[in-house]
Amino acid sequence: MIIAVDGPAASGKGTIARALGRHYALPCLDTGLLYRAVGLSVLKAGGDPDRESDALAACTFQDSLLDEPALRSEAVGSLASRVSIHQSVREALVARQRVFASQPGGAILDGRDIATVIAPDADAKIFVTASVHIRAQRRFSDGIAQGGHPDMDSLIADIQARDTRDMSRDHAPLRMAEGADLLDTSDLTIEQAVQRAIALVDAQLEGRLRP
Repeated sequence: MIIAVDGPAASGKGTIARALGRHYALPCLDTGLLYRAVGLSVLKAGGDPDRESDALAACTFQDSLLDEPALRSEAVGSLASRVSIHQSVREALVARQRVFASQPGGAILDGRDIATVIAPDADAKIFVTASVHIRAQRRFSDGIAQGGHPDMDSLIADIQARDTRDMSRDHAPLRMAEGADLLDTSDLTIEQAVQRAIALVDAQLEGRLRP
C-alpha cells in the first residue's frame, strides 16, 4: 500500500504523514529532506543553488546527511525550494523516492509531487494545505520554541516566494493530483487533522476494494 501526501511548506503534511505511518505501520519518507540535503550540500561546497550544474553535482550526497539537524532550518528550506526547480535535480532524486515507495508492504511519502510524479498510482492520495498566515504562524512558533527570533513578515514573504517557485516551475509543479482528497488544516488541531487524514485514506482504500 502506497500513500501519497502532498502540499506546500508548513501545511502540516509531514506531521500527518508520520502519524499515518504509525497508524498503518508503514515506513515514511519526507522527500523534502532529499532536496534540503541537496541545498545544504550546495551551500557547503560554496556553490550557487540557482545554477543547475552546482545543484546537480550536490545530488550525490550520502544518506547520513539526512540526519543532519541543519536540514530542518528555514534557511536550508529556502535552498531546497531553489534547487528543486531544476529538472535534472528532480530526475536525479526520483529513483531514490521510487525505490522507497516500492518496498515490500508499501510506504508513505510526503512531498510536493508524490501523487503527480513519484507514485501516480498510489493507493491513497491526500493534498494538505493551509492559509499562508497560518503556515507562517507555525514557522514563527517553531522558531520561538527553538530559541530564535523569527520575523513574521519575513516568514510570510518566504512562504509566498516558495509557493510561487513550487507552483510555477516547469517540471513537476506543485498541484493537487487527480483523485486526491483536499485536507485544509488551517482551523484544525494536529489531532483533528490526523483523524481527518485517516478517515480520508480509509475511504479511498475502501473505494478501491469495491467491485
